[in-house]
Formats: sequence, structure tokens, C-alpha cells
Amino acid sequence: MRSAVKKLFGGIELTWPKLIIWAVISGAFTAAMAIIPAFSATSFIAITVTFEVWILFGIIIIMNSKSNIDSALKCFVFFLISQPLVYLIQVPFSHMGWNLFGYYKYWFIWTLLCLPMGYIGYYMKKGKWWGYLILFPMIVLTGYSYASYLPDFMFYKPKFILICIFCICAMILYPVLIFENKKIRTAGALIGAAMVLGLTFIALRNPPVYSTEIMGSNAEHRFDDTYEVSLADEQYGDVQIVYYENLESYMIHADFTKAGRTVMTIVAPDGSKQEYDLVIERTTYEITQKQAD
Repeated sequence: MRSAVKKLFGGIELTWPKLIIWAVISGAFTAAMAIIPAFSATSFIAITVTFEVWILFGIIIIMNSKSNIDSALKCFVFFLISQPLVYLIQVPFSHMGWNLFGYYKYWFIWTLLCLPMGYIGYYMKKGKWWGYLILFPMIVLTGYSYASYLPDFMFYKPKFILICIFCICAMILYPVLIFENKKIRTAGALIGAAMVLGLTFIALRNPPVYSTEIMGSNAEHRFDDTYEVSLADEQYGDVQIVYYENLESYMIHADFTKAGRTVMTIVAPDGSKQEYDLVIERTTYEITQKQAD
């Protein structure tokens, strides 16, 4: 198994036709992940917004190139093809149309940077200790992605587990797969593991909470501090009625800790109830009043 994975990092004959086909497939796959709604809150959406998978692609290109120039040009061409294709395929499916290419400016800058990064990255193949210093910024960027997706995993469990596992493996295994020197491999793996543990500890100490106001008291939904509000399942978080002096109104404040569906119930002093279906997402929610039987 290790030898098969190791082959990705220096055992492939990466010809230009192979590179171009790979770039087209990568761009089309990424566009599909952005278009298909089923992937919008899963690990597969990561490739459309963050670097970690593209970093892997860049490292594979570098490690299978024949020279600094070959590495720089192949990295540049790969991203020059794949990134515009991501947006081009999305155009017919997006309400933004061709304006969607406004987002490409950011990725185009990174595409230009692929020339120096590919050139310098090739020096990792020398197997020297300073090769890890070239690799380290890529590990840091992957760690940044892990720090972003771990709270999403905690909120959406089990969604986003795949991208979290990917980031963990990448941070620890890149030096093991790239370098032959045992000391570099061991030190690199330990540094990566320490980063994973540190980022995990921070996330666990600061679990994700989506705080928002759900609704205000009005003629249709009347309540005050004599009413009680609760969620059918407390694992989704906490709700309470709060008075805001600046608004001169009572509102229901929510601290959500998990995505999903539940029922919110408002109980009046006389025992009558108002029930609402509640759909919770990471930064949004939908609430619908249940019809009386």
C-alpha cells in the first residue's frame, strides 16, 4: 500500500498529455461539486473553496517533474486549465452567469504564483533538510483548512469527516512520502502530528456555536418573558426569550450547536402552545409554524 502511494510522489511518468487530461478532469469534477446541491455541506465542497486538495495536486506535479523549469511550467499550465474550467462549466447553472468569473481573479493570482512555487518546490526532490522548509508553508495552509473544517465537522457530524481526515493525513504524511532521509521523515511527521493535536485541542476547547435571533414578538407570534420556549431535542442547542431595550421588543435568541431538524415550542402562561419546525444549518436556519390539527 505504501509503495503504491509512494509512486504518486515521484514514480509517475507525467507527460504533457497526461497533465492536460488531469487538469480537465480536475476542473470538471470541481465544477460538479459546486453545482450539485447534495454536496453543498459535505467534504466534497472543500475542493471548490480551499487549497488543501490543490496543494496535493501541486506536490504530485512537482515530485513527478524532470527539472525546475518542467515543474514550474507544468504547475502553471495545470492550474491555468483547471481553474477557469471550474467557472466556465458553472456559468450555465449559476444566476451570476459570466459574472461568476469575478471570483477567478483570486485564483489567477495563485496560478501565476505557481511558476515560482513550482520552480522552488522542485528542490524538495534533493532530499535535504531545507526541503522540508519549502514544504512547510503547504503544511501550514493544509492546517488552516483543518482548523476551518473541524468546527464544521463538529457542527454537522458526520459530514466533513473526510476532509478532516484528508488534512490530518496530509500534514503528517507529506514528509514521509516525499523525503527518503529517515530523520527528516520522522521530524516532519512529528511536527505535523503536533500541529494536528494543537488545532484539535483548540477546536474542542471552543466548540462551534451559531448564535442568532429567530423571531420577534408581534401580532402573529406574540410572547414575552412570561412565556417559555424550548427545543424538542436539546442537543441542537438552547433557545430563550430575551427583551431588547433598543428594539423595545421581546425576541427569541438561539445558540445552536448542531445542524439538523427539530421542533421549537413556545408555551403561554395559560398552557397553550405554538410549535415550529426548525431546520438548522451552520450560519442559517429555516423556521415554519406548524398548523394546528
